[in-house]
Amino acid sequence: MSSIIFPQPFKAVGCSDCRNLDALGFDFTMAFQPILNVRSGQPWAYEALVRGINGESAYSILSQVNDGNRYRFDQSCRVKAIELATRWGLLDLPDCLLSINFLPKAVYRAETCIRATLEAAREFGFPLNRLMFEVTEGERVDDPMHLQSIFSEYEKQGFVTAIDDFGSGYSGLNLLATFQPKVLKIDMALTRDLDHDAVRQAIVAGIVLVAGKLNITVVAEGVETVGESTALQGLGIDLQQGYLFARPAIGKLPLKH
Repeated sequence: MSSIIFPQPFKAVGCSDCRNLDALGFDFTMAFQPILNVRSGQPWAYEALVRGINGESAYSILSQVNDGNRYRFDQSCRVKAIELATRWGLLDLPDCLLSINFLPKAVYRAETCIRATLEAAREFGFPLNRLMFEVTEGERVDDPMHLQSIFSEYEKQGFVTAIDDFGSGYSGLNLLATFQPKVLKIDMALTRDLDHDAVRQAIVAGIVLVAGKLNITVVAEGVETVGESTALQGLGIDLQQGYLFARPAIGKLPLKH
């Protein structure tokens, strides 16, 4: 198994440094999309999604990330997500989480690299137990033990941990066998047309069964139709995210009343 080689010398970046986007080389903002509890009708979390400052796609920003700026970009995303979520009133919603995607290859030593996150949380009064960090299963992880150490440190700090896009990527159940997050987000490829597809229904039911035995909360992504939403509820998944409920929005939290 190959190991991750980190750029040297390593220097932890503080909260104020992460706002220095001149050093990053490009600017960006965040759009927010709710994860809805369809049973209660209330947002359970908001995911922060990278966008250009004029609404450009995530790809237009992520395509500028390279080995030289990956760490600063990852840290800047955390600070900006916390800052903007606070500005748009997420803390007004009791127990609602803020979900932030992170790049495991940008995290060198978890206990050091969360410094900017902790500083931003203190500055904006954001409770640590309302921060959720997602790693996508679609990103190849060369060193699962490194990722496991990251998740262990995050949970020690009180963060919620999540595997995003589950069922679409490289590792699948092997990744889940290595470590168990608090949240598992089922990829849209499995939720699409679920109400008309017995095979997908069986697969999702199996994921729900495994997650239940491991005390993992399941979220369904990419929900676009009432039929899909109803079928997911029938399988025991009340936490859903997708265009059926709200598209990602810049400058506000959709469905926030």
